Amino acid sequence: MAVARTMRRTGPTTLLLATILALGFLFFVLTPSSSSAITDTGSVVSSQQREDAADNILSPPTKPFVKAQSVREDGHIAPPPVIHYNLNSLTSTSDSASMNERVLILTPLARFYQGFWDNVAKLNYPHELVSIGFIIPNTKDGNTAAAALEEAISKTQSGPIGSRFASISILRQDFEPPLQSQDEKERHKMTNQKERRESMSRARNSLVFTTLGPSTSWVLWLDSDIVETPNTLIQDLTSHNRPIIVPNCYQRYYNNDKKAMDTRPYDYNSWIDSPTAQALADSMEPDEILLEGYAELPTYRTLMALLADTANPNPRREISLDGVGGTALMVKADVHRDGAMFPAFPFYHLVETEGFAKMAKRLGYEAYGLPDYFVYHYNE
Repeated sequence: MAVARTMRRTGPTTLLLATILALGFLFFVLTPSSSSAITDTGSVVSSQQREDAADNILSPPTKPFVKAQSVREDGHIAPPPVIHYNLNSLTSTSDSASMNERVLILTPLARFYQGFWDNVAKLNYPHELVSIGFIIPNTKDGNTAAAALEEAISKTQSGPIGSRFASISILRQDFEPPLQSQDEKERHKMTNQKERRESMSRARNSLVFTTLGPSTSWVLWLDSDIVETPNTLIQDLTSHNRPIIVPNCYQRYYNNDKKAMDTRPYDYNSWIDSPTAQALADSMEPDEILLEGYAELPTYRTLMALLADTANPNPRREISLDGVGGTALMVKADVHRDGAMFPAFPFYHLVETEGFAKMAKRLGYEAYGLPDYFVYHYNE
């Protein structure tokens, strides 16, 4: 008698394999999924933290670009998948923390100050939404700074889960800085400004274009010698929902006349333009730049540093600016994505952060300042 086709293909081996597959499927379906994992230290990590947390306690690459490679059946590594990012759904709002908006803190670093890192570690914006990027000159002093930075990072990134940042990247400059000395007086000599600030522009551009990921909503530029800010710095600046906003940078010092600690303005690069400065620019050669804060080059611009109401400060008070400093500068990531960078060449006779404000304005973005909201620079 002929055997039916379906019966000819059914045997003990086939039935056994079918049973194993069915049991495996039932196990997969019925096993409850968990949104947490147990770390080697015994702490529970949420699925979001597990995805965002750094893979390395020192300097992993920017998270969105890390994609695991799969191995095919023939032993060859499969090509990386095509990843789609919908930047139209990316937000940068006045309620950044509640909206889970990611922040990228970027710092050019030539010297390491423990106070800087301690201040960053105390920022209370959810650390799982914060990535950090550094760029360090490839010099002897840079090597010293990098070693100290890595030690500080290691302590934070191996500490409690809630204190760890999503990722930290450390870049080393591939060009020589124009100044070997990082002494404050040497850095601020007028004769050194053009070369120094053009070099700083290159460093800033390298840093932002390397680390800016498709999930970044805000970029906070924070100089490595800013050692004191409110813990709510990120929330406070993003709450204004401005494309570019900068606080007032001051410095604490001992006032010999008062015999007591006092404060004084430090950053004069946040200003409102003046007819005098515009006339000076019109008379300059193409490669010349305008500088602020030097008696040899009076511009008569309105300086935000001198507009602070220290007696009755209103931290929410805003003013419109034409130039910005970079000691603490909050920028919507879309401003950088649209092409605003730090010109390493005279751009309308401006370079670095002041040139950035000019370029952003040409792209349709306005800059704002907070005269009564203070951050503090290290006092050498």
